[in-house]
Amino acid sequence: MAVSHLAKAQRDLGRSDDSRRGMQYDADTDGRFAPASRRSLAHLAWLAGDFPAAHAVVPTLGWPGRHHRVDGDIWWPHGDMTSAAAYEAARNEAEEYGVAGKRTTSQAQRAFALSFTDPHVADNELELAAQLLTGLDLRSTTLTVKIAALVRNAGTDRDLPGLAGALRAEIGAAGLVAPEVMLELDLAFHHAVRDDGREVDGVIDRLRSLTSGGEVVYYAEIAHHMVGAQPAFSDTRWIADGLTVQDRWQGLVRARQAHLAAHW
Repeated sequence: MAVSHLAKAQRDLGRSDDSRRGMQYDADTDGRFAPASRRSLAHLAWLAGDFPAAHAVVPTLGWPGRHHRVDGDIWWPHGDMTSAAAYEAARNEAEEYGVAGKRTTSQAQRAFALSFTDPHVADNELELAAQLLTGLDLRSTTLTVKIAALVRNAGTDRDLPGLAGALRAEIGAAGLVAPEVMLELDLAFHHAVRDDGREVDGVIDRLRSLTSGGEVVYYAEIAHHMVGAQPAFSDTRWIADGLTVQDRWQGLVRARQAHLAAHW
């Protein structure tokens, strides 16, 4: 117990190497806290952009380690939005175990992933996420749903940058970093769909600043991929190669452009 709690504290303090050693020790002992420690190891690898390492942990997690949720978190940065199926499995499993918060968070992530694909499908997923949030105090999840709603509208003239500015202020007041980088990625997608490379460059600069501590640096890389560019330097270890990831994100941009051309 002591090792597990110390490792969690070290993770929160940004001492990732110390945290990783403690988590690994706890996972190897296969005790009471091992599933949570294995999930934390996967999360640390995810933060560092070491996706093969994160993915290797998934089969060891099971429900206690939230295996389906971790799987979804790994695949959507690759532009592989079939990850939404993993989030659906995570939501259903949480419902089976009667864990309302995990059910709602998984649905919010499902809505976020699908919002990059078909806006009409996203409508239904966002509606369900809003229903599941009723009566729950989940600030980060609530913000995820709001960001997903903006992703759904990316490329339109619904003043998305203005709405994003208001949401950025809300995120800042909450003191949460993860939703802020998600919001910037949303803006990169919006500007890429509108073929505004200059605005995408501005988003990339903000993402670099937000991730200067070394975590989720690949968000800026994803923004590059949306406009068919390769970053000058990358430490990210993708499960697929970088060109495949780029093709997927460009495909999402082109699909949104085609959708808007047909419906607007």
